[in-house]
Amino acid sequence: MSNIFFWAMMVLVIVSGALFAPEHAGLAIHPMDQFEVRPLFGHGDIGVFTPTNVTLWMALAVLGVIGLLVLGTRRRSVVPGRAQSVAELVYGFVYRMVEDVAGKDAVKFFPYIMTLFLFILFANVLGLIPMSFTTTSHIAVTAVLAALVFVTVTVVGFVKNGAGFLGLFWVSSAPLPLRPVLAVIELISYFVRPVSHSIRLAGNVMAGHAVLKVFAGFAGALGVFAFLPVFAITAVYALEVLVAFIQAYVFTILTCVYLKDALHPSH
Repeated sequence: MSNIFFWAMMVLVIVSGALFAPEHAGLAIHPMDQFEVRPLFGHGDIGVFTPTNVTLWMALAVLGVIGLLVLGTRRRSVVPGRAQSVAELVYGFVYRMVEDVAGKDAVKFFPYIMTLFLFILFANVLGLIPMSFTTTSHIAVTAVLAALVFVTVTVVGFVKNGAGFLGLFWVSSAPLPLRPVLAVIELISYFVRPVSHSIRLAGNVMAGHAVLKVFAGFAGALGVFAFLPVFAITAVYALEVLVAFIQAYVFTILTCVYLKDALHPSH
């Protein structure tokens, strides 16, 4: 089984090298071209309602989530099939994450967190297909996701705790003279959360894809000697598959941590 996986990866890498080969002689590699937003139809300016490659691949990620959770579990049975097993595995994984990190009273937010996890996961995995577009490599996408989490958590914190939510910024265990200084630091840290939350995901995904493009460009430029960078590409590609899952997990678990702070600001 491992040999089949290895050779499948080799074929995928070689195909990627051919697809990403430079158009001109030499090593004219442009790793950032893959992140360019283009209209799906025509070559005009991109407006607010212009369908782009970002629109397409975000829609495919949504369809992937629907396919797994709706179509995959349509014929539910006591002995689950493959799709149902995967759906149940993901469901249980995210449910336990929410319950363990944020507490049982955070389970009511499970549908939102589950949607976040699956959307990011599918967007990351779809971006590994040659000639695809990785939507989570754009800060515009990840910033919206992080901003929604930030606003949701802040609203929940004030709705549930009222002015008591401000206790999150008041370190009562510290000496009294230091508390105002620590409060300012905690307040700044709180408002930096959506920035770090979004940049972490976009930066990791973009960096990995840029490295893949560079190695694939070398493979395409070297012709018959393309086997030289193939092993490096295989290793990076395997790492990117792992990163796709890890980054979805990190984004989701940080959401749970922020939700815990909103529900229990004094802890």
